[in-house]
Amino acid sequence: MPVPYDVIKKKRDGKKLTREEIEFMVGGFSSGELPDYQMAAFLMSIFFSKMDHQETAVLTQSMQASGKSMDLSSVPGATVDKHSTGGVGDKVSLPLAPLVAACGGYVPMMSGRGLGHTGGTLDKLEAIPGFRVQLEDDEFVSVVKEAGCAIVGQTSEIAPADKKMYALRDVTATVDSMDLIAASILSKKLAAGPQSLILDVKTGSGAFMQNIEDSRALAELMVGICRESGRNAQGIITNMDQPLGIAAGNATEVAESIAVLKGEGPKDLTEITLVFGARMLIMAGLESDPAAARSAIESKIQDGSGLERFRKMIELQGGDPNVIDNPGIMPQASGTSELIAEADGTFLSIDTQEAGMSVVVLGGGRQKADDDVDHAVGIDFVKKPGDKVSKGEPLAIFHYNDETKMEVAKKRLSAAIQCGEGEARISPLLIEEIN
Repeated sequence: MPVPYDVIKKKRDGKKLTREEIEFMVGGFSSGELPDYQMAAFLMSIFFSKMDHQETAVLTQSMQASGKSMDLSSVPGATVDKHSTGGVGDKVSLPLAPLVAACGGYVPMMSGRGLGHTGGTLDKLEAIPGFRVQLEDDEFVSVVKEAGCAIVGQTSEIAPADKKMYALRDVTATVDSMDLIAASILSKKLAAGPQSLILDVKTGSGAFMQNIEDSRALAELMVGICRESGRNAQGIITNMDQPLGIAAGNATEVAESIAVLKGEGPKDLTEITLVFGARMLIMAGLESDPAAARSAIESKIQDGSGLERFRKMIELQGGDPNVIDNPGIMPQASGTSELIAEADGTFLSIDTQEAGMSVVVLGGGRQKADDDVDHAVGIDFVKKPGDKVSKGEPLAIFHYNDETKMEVAKKRLSAAIQCGEGEARISPLLIEEIN
């Protein structure tokens, strides 16, 4: 049997760990036999000495094995999921899952809450009156089978080692280890049971990985872990140098997602939904040609069947399906205020992380895990990089419930936006594919 001291020292010295050693450390910590101080030392040794793809895959599998995995064997078709590393205005999962379901796929999606400058899919869905993000396992599978998709939160029985390890990482400055980030994300995603997984790795000022090199390395690592774990996977690096879509908030993002499903959404959000939807159909074996796959997703917007799948999912998860026809039944902010352009010129750039933090200041996100979220507030980014602006025009519209918070958020966003003479440098929406 491995000895904790020896395993820690071995990784500290940059040597490769065996499966037995990694499983021993994770299993011992999960069961309570390994003390916090030894796991903290182990995490720190990984932070500094790093793991290779095979080690990280074993770490992910060990964390996944610390709890139970969903049994999707009764689902009568291919299961496929999507994970995003997070950004501002990133609501792609909401229209994407029902569109793929309408094409015959099954999407068992386990999502998270917002933290820091990024929004959380669960927080957005909870803006819908009555919507339940916590379902029993059999209920989750039932919703997937009936609606074709379900979006839920992690239960305490899914990868419990990850929760314990993250708590230690949070207080030992080891959160931003690429190996530990990948293992944390995928231990939960793989436990949800999809056969295929597409990974949306953001890059830019609003992403956790702000340069392309780090984003590429994370995408390659996660695709490699999935393959090592017997899952089909593909990574796509996408641009987060500006908010995705127009709305950033919770209720406002659900409303924008409904607009996408009605064929009335912003171009960038609609485009990325079509791209990911087409990839998911190919990964699920429902289409083989990229053009035909894209056309299939587009057809489910045009005929309204994607919208009806979303309605069905909302209803089965306890939400009010009338939100589809009347998004105004979601919480509404008491006031609005505009951030006005001070001169003619061009919208040159935006610090997207600061834009996200402006939403958090309004109350639309959380800086600590136990913060409450105001589902009504948010920001509409009505101008984006490359747009011409005229003096007196609105650059953004704030939906607020607290005027003091709004003034702080407005000042913060104003400092994050650069307007003037010249041309904006705009990165493409889709930057690179990792296969």
